[in-house]
Amino acid sequence: MIDSRQAYDDGLIQLDREAITLRRYHFPSGTSKIIPLRTVKGYKATSLNWMHRFRLWGSSDLRRWLPLDVRRPLKSTLITLDVPGTYPNPAFTPVHPDRFVALLDELLDA
Repeated sequence: MIDSRQAYDDGLIQLDREAITLRRYHFPSGTSKIIPLRTVKGYKATSLNWMHRFRLWGSSDLRRWLPLDVRRPLKSTLITLDVPGTYPNPAFTPVHPDRFVALLDELLDA
């Protein structure tokens, strides 16, 4: 059983001890992408700029791929994962970025 302090789920993004699940990731099927934590080498958290804020699905800069999120214009933080062998890099906008980043740091350090 997963301790609630060891999991994050905002409906579109799920993080637990094993993986990050990005729901509505693949175009056009809308299926999820599951990224095992052991493959994540790092991440970058940045303020959401205008180029990504209004991109509801796909890529604005050909370096990142964002899952479908109709509420992205209301969010503030873009997380871009470093997953070797994956192009473009998975990127997403969690509802609670501080909670997500704190848990991700804890799980990546473990």
